[in-house]
Amino acid sequence: MSQLNLESVIELLKTYSLENKEGLQMTLLGGLALHYYGMENRSTIDIDAEVKGDLESLFHFLKAKNIPSDLSENISGWSVVAMPPGYRERAIQLFHSDILEVRVLDPLDFIIAKLRRFTEEDIEDALFVAKKYQIKSEQIAQSADSALAHSIKDTTLFLFKKNVELFLKKVNPNTTK
Repeated sequence: MSQLNLESVIELLKTYSLENKEGLQMTLLGGLALHYYGMENRSTIDIDAEVKGDLESLFHFLKAKNIPSDLSENISGWSVVAMPPGYRERAIQLFHSDILEVRVLDPLDFIIAKLRRFTEEDIEDALFVAKKYQIKSEQIAQSADSALAHSIKDTTLFLFKKNVELFLKKVNPNTTK
């Protein structure tokens, strides 16, 4: 499997859109979003995205090109912890045509998405974005609280709160909170 980069994926999506002549809106996550945020050394072999359009057709198109993908029409549903309200509206547009729009999550929303999963790689990714965009601990805490307020009640939320606290100590090691 070959490595993907943001430019090649956008070109591939342009081809898909022209072939299918249907509107497609994608919000990229994961490694491709990190390329946009400036982490060039982060390699990825798959496309993680929220899709508005013919998800099944896109999945089969990518599969035919040997590109693994994790696609959903609602990434908030990837975890018990909801995405912060308004994440779609805050997404940053990378490309726009009559039939294709490609976006990435706002950096703060990306951090929350990563903290919902909380693997070592997710923590490193979130730290990179927090430092690069100088996102303050208070902003992360407020966004996490908003996500929690819009999540279904579940014991997973307690773990998410604890993970956020641990992450905030990494973002700002000089606090005693």
